[in-house]
Amino acid sequence: MPKEVTLKTAEFDSRFPNQNQTRHCWVSYADYYRCINKKGEDYEPCKLFYNTFHSLCPNEWIGKWDEQRENGTFPANLDG
Repeated sequence: MPKEVTLKTAEFDSRFPNQNQTRHCWVSYADYYRCINKKGEDYEPCKLFYNTFHSLCPNEWIGKWDEQRENGTFPANLDG
């Protein structure tokens, strides 16, 4: 019997009420890295941000931002 798969998208966030979710994507990406930099990758609440930005952000954007973080050119402070 095939395993049942549950698909989920980002939950509603009242800070981002409009249909355009670009800012929600950006803030969730930055919040995730701030969270893990402060609390560690195993901190469960950080995973909400991870799931949100992976649900909302195009993979190309994530790749670009990952590159910028690695190069030290990411345009936000992620120190937490």
